[in-house]
Amino acid sequence: MKFQKQTFLYWTKVILFIAIGLLLNIIPAKLVTHFELPVFFDCLGTILAAMMGGNLPAVIVGFFANVINGMSDSVTLYYGVISILIASVSFIFFQKKFFLSIPKILIVILTFAIIGGGLGSLITYFLYGYSIGEGISAPFALGLRDTCGLPEFWAQLLADIIIDIFDKGIVVISAVLLYRWVPKKIRIACNKTFRVDPNVDELAATTRRSLLRRVMLMVVTAELFLGTLACAIGFFLYQKVSIDKFTEIANGVTQAASIFVDGNRIDDFITNGREAEGYLAAEQRLKRLKESFPQTKYLYVYKIMEDGCHVVFDTPSSDGEEPGQPGDIVPFDPSFEPYLPELFKGETIEPIISDDSYGWLLTIYKPIKDSHGKTAAYMAADISMEEIAEDDASFFIKFFSLFFGLSIIIMSFILEMVKQGVVRPINRMAYASSQFAYNLGTDKDKGLEALNDLEIRNRDEIKHLHTALIKMGTESLDYIKQMQEQTERITRMQDEIIVNFAEMVEARDTSTGNHIKKTAHYVDAIARELQIEGEFKDILTDEYIEKLKRSAPLHDIGKIAVSDLILNKPGKLTDEEFTIMKSHTTEGKEILTKIEENAGDTMDENYLKESIEMAHFHHEKWDGSGYPTHIKGEEIPLSARIMAVADVFDALVAERIYKKPFTYEKAMEIITEGAGKHFDPVVVKAFAKISKRLYEERTRLEQS
Repeated sequence: MKFQKQTFLYWTKVILFIAIGLLLNIIPAKLVTHFELPVFFDCLGTILAAMMGGNLPAVIVGFFANVINGMSDSVTLYYGVISILIASVSFIFFQKKFFLSIPKILIVILTFAIIGGGLGSLITYFLYGYSIGEGISAPFALGLRDTCGLPEFWAQLLADIIIDIFDKGIVVISAVLLYRWVPKKIRIACNKTFRVDPNVDELAATTRRSLLRRVMLMVVTAELFLGTLACAIGFFLYQKVSIDKFTEIANGVTQAASIFVDGNRIDDFITNGREAEGYLAAEQRLKRLKESFPQTKYLYVYKIMEDGCHVVFDTPSSDGEEPGQPGDIVPFDPSFEPYLPELFKGETIEPIISDDSYGWLLTIYKPIKDSHGKTAAYMAADISMEEIAEDDASFFIKFFSLFFGLSIIIMSFILEMVKQGVVRPINRMAYASSQFAYNLGTDKDKGLEALNDLEIRNRDEIKHLHTALIKMGTESLDYIKQMQEQTERITRMQDEIIVNFAEMVEARDTSTGNHIKKTAHYVDAIARELQIEGEFKDILTDEYIEKLKRSAPLHDIGKIAVSDLILNKPGKLTDEEFTIMKSHTTEGKEILTKIEENAGDTMDENYLKESIEMAHFHHEKWDGSGYPTHIKGEEIPLSARIMAVADVFDALVAERIYKKPFTYEKAMEIITEGAGKHFDPVVVKAFAKISKRLYEERTRLEQS
């Protein structure tokens, strides 16, 4: 019941949309005709339908507007191809955003004028020929002919295009204004009614060789081929029918005319002409017969002899040419030479089509026999092939207009069916799949949900494809989640192993306590404060800070190579002992570098990179007096500069075997004085803002 209601509402909207488009085509056209305005204004609804609904509704509106007008004037149907072309071109222009700027709108107007004025003028020419002085474009045509010296054909064609530029300019501007005046929610509702999905259409538009374009190319190519073939076959068949029809007329004329001429008196008629008995009566009958058949250009009686055609009777031609006189000898046209042997014998010959001194003619010769059954002369009727050609051209343009007009409608229906039944479902699946493929984390659930929510009504291979995509997506998502969980477990295990390993190393130094955990916390806090202040924007990303925090516990990993006696010595180290102590930086670098080389792709290289830098350079100083490489300033990696502040601060405020803890104030005094000498001033500045909080947190932790 719900589906039936939705279907009813859908078709109600479609019919209402098309009805409004038809009214916008018909009513303005009737008004301008009533007020005798020099415009047509007959495609406003077509253009607006293309802008708001797409190609198919626009084509329907354009076609049925001509059908409705054709009820009172059938000739209007032959101009239907123009309305349909304007509908399709309007849709293409709207897709290409040609209605958004004045220069492109001018291109739209000119294109419509060429279609409406130019093609319309050609259709008129082939249907009726041109008669300058009639129609709303007559003043322009007369002016172009008289002032520019143009032939009537070109004058009328150019005049029709000029008047149509004015007409289509008004129509296009009106359509654009009306489109912008229509509320956005109505435009969106129209798009939804005709299933226009911006996301899906945008995806299809970005595909250079989209399925719809390929189908469209195949359909259009097939239609053009079949249309051209059909028009050619239709034209030649009609031409043959026309020739047969006019041949039958000529046969009838010669058959009737031969009754009026006495075959026994041919020689008397040639010798005495109008003085011969019965000549004038026969001549009058022949004239009246010719007038009864206006298709006949010449009607005459010839006696065929070796020296030429001897005139017996000759009626005035349809174009006013003076007839021949009895006894005149007319030379043989070259076209008749192949038939002379038969004519000399008095035999019947086939209809002849010739293009000689008397023009392009279809000629029928009928023998006039005397009482002995011998051919005394030939009754001949000539019909102008130009009249046949005009009749053929009129048929061709009617056939062409109706055939291609209906073909465009059929193509539009086929393409819409392919679009809605094949291309759009595939594009929707492709769009939803891309959302699933390119999203991360929980967004993949949304992508899969979007893919699952697609309403694919097809019960064919496309439905199977949709089902397969959902199954593949579900299984992929489950696998991804399992992999993420495993990765997180491995990462936690890795971090735990590293921290425990670092603590084992640290445990050998009884004076350091929870030094690695505290410095890791300080490093994280300093880095985030620098990030808040906008320092080192190109380096301090959230991902980088997380790596710093994970790397910090490894900064003293090299102490594993230092003797316990040196690490736990209560007094001051000798120079030799201090040299050994300083070696923990290079030892740490070598240990971590080996881990990196042996681990390959199984560990995060960037994570180890930060660990190596921190272990190797955290005792370097800003002024270059540090160790082990004596680099200075920004040559020192940022990770090591941050660790330097965190490491020294924790050492100052912590109790060691060889010293009491410094007060917070004393420690900060040393840190501050070291800015620009021992430490990076920018890092010290950021640390100073959070050091009090960090110290208090440290104190509370130790007291708990």
